[in-house]
Amino acid sequence: MLKYAVIFINLAFVFYTIGVWSEKKQGVLKFWHVVIFCIGLLCDTLGTAFMGRISGSMFSVSFHGITGLSALLLMIFHVLWAIVVLARNNEKLKNEFHRFSIVVWVIWLIPFLSGAIRGMMR
Repeated sequence: MLKYAVIFINLAFVFYTIGVWSEKKQGVLKFWHVVIFCIGLLCDTLGTAFMGRISGSMFSVSFHGITGLSALLLMIFHVLWAIVVLARNNEKLKNEFHRFSIVVWVIWLIPFLSGAIRGMMR
């Protein structure tokens, strides 16, 4: 199960990074970015679920547990807000969305890196 957890968490990193930085580079939120965000969220959720099964708990009161849950909830909000922005078709919101995406990505990196470091120290 650890193999699948690592694969899905790393896929989440790849998809989320592609989505966020391509959106930044293109300067406007597009439908395909939202699809990539959704795939990243799905991979993160699957990776987290596998990690939870391994540890015997989906949440722990620890730095990694709190930041991980916060990042997952923020990713959900990010995807939902991206859908709203596209549905409203507001050019200003679509052009400025990348600022929010980068913040979410940086926050997501905290549990990603803390989990990787914790895993390597075991």
